[in-house]
Amino acid sequence: MTDHSVIIVGGGQAGLSASYCLKQRGIDHLVLEKHRIGHEWREHRWDAFCLVTPNWQCQLPGFPYSGPDPHGFMQKDEIVRYLEDYARSFAPPIREGVTVTALRRAPEGGFTVTSTAGEMHADEVVIAVGGYHIPSFPRLSERLPESLVQIHSSEYRSPASLPEGDVLVIGTGQSGCQIAEDLHLAGRRVHLCVGSAPRTARRYRGRDVVDWLEDMGYYRLAVEDHPLQERVRAKANHYVTGRDGGRDIDLRQRAREGMRLYGRLIGMTAGQLELAGDLKHNLDQADAVAESIKTSIDKHITERGISAPPEARYRPVWEPETVTSRVDLAHTPISSVIWCTGFRTDYRWIELPVFDGRGYPVHRRGVTAVDGLYFLGLPWLHTWGSGRFSGVAADATYLAERIERRLGSALLPPMAVLNELALGS
Repeated sequence: MTDHSVIIVGGGQAGLSASYCLKQRGIDHLVLEKHRIGHEWREHRWDAFCLVTPNWQCQLPGFPYSGPDPHGFMQKDEIVRYLEDYARSFAPPIREGVTVTALRRAPEGGFTVTSTAGEMHADEVVIAVGGYHIPSFPRLSERLPESLVQIHSSEYRSPASLPEGDVLVIGTGQSGCQIAEDLHLAGRRVHLCVGSAPRTARRYRGRDVVDWLEDMGYYRLAVEDHPLQERVRAKANHYVTGRDGGRDIDLRQRAREGMRLYGRLIGMTAGQLELAGDLKHNLDQADAVAESIKTSIDKHITERGISAPPEARYRPVWEPETVTSRVDLAHTPISSVIWCTGFRTDYRWIELPVFDGRGYPVHRRGVTAVDGLYFLGLPWLHTWGSGRFSGVAADATYLAERIERRLGSALLPPMAVLNELALGS
């Protein structure tokens, strides 16, 4: 059995960030990656995928974006190269193609990590596998006709990868809206079930909205300081796109161009889709969120005396004239369905008492109640930026500093440990 001070499970941006911070401190560690670096971006994103946040927000520790287009939006292949270049820049001790199958407490202390490469021992373990593990399909999918091709958003690649005919897209989070646009721009007839996800404008008063929000400290706002506190972790992200240099996703405009918009899909009876009558409400609420962000920016500009060009507020370009409660599949040429309904977590391999009733890891800034076990890279781990390229560095640094103190304390004589505890270190 091999022995390491720290084992990091997951070699994506979070795992690599943790590795960089530990290597900077001279801490022995090993990164175990199930596939290869960049796998999630390479294999689970569609061909035209690009970041929705500007390139300058790519701030992995020791490797800030240095390309020629800081206010642009990296496409899928560029994101993979960014991660590969990051790994080459500091040569992390990583083993690719290794799946961790179990994590448990070791009788002698620390942890036993069981993997396809054998058993290993670690004093500390960082779980950096994110929270998007199993594509989520509602049970309603079982009731749709077998003739329909049904895929999850993580399986979608391009309009050409689907059979001819109309496409039903269910869900309007970031993936749902961007996939619907990808199909629409390719000339496919799209039927989109609109949910309650909020949206934001791409630019306002001369700058990208992300630039304004960064200046206002939104990405550094901690969970415990957010009005929703723990509940914020369940909120959907705002939909917007970095495509074509970055722009709004205006579903109302797409409706004017022929995209069919409906309320939420709530049932299936006798070959007919049953739809909620909440389309107008959902569109109005998404617009209201976008406008509230603009109001916050206006206030920031006024309070700081910033010179910024004025800009007219958004005016809806389309309103649903009727409420569509049913769609008869027999009379609608829908040939495929894309479920943009998120993911479920799968931490069954972690045999330790660190989860709540929903299976979510209980932690405070990634630190769990099990000494020596940490999580990194989760959305809203500590701040809005935690699950992004922009904020993972701060969390990785925080955990690396804590691990360094713990490992250092383990080497101190008993009295020194007591003195450190008394000082609150």
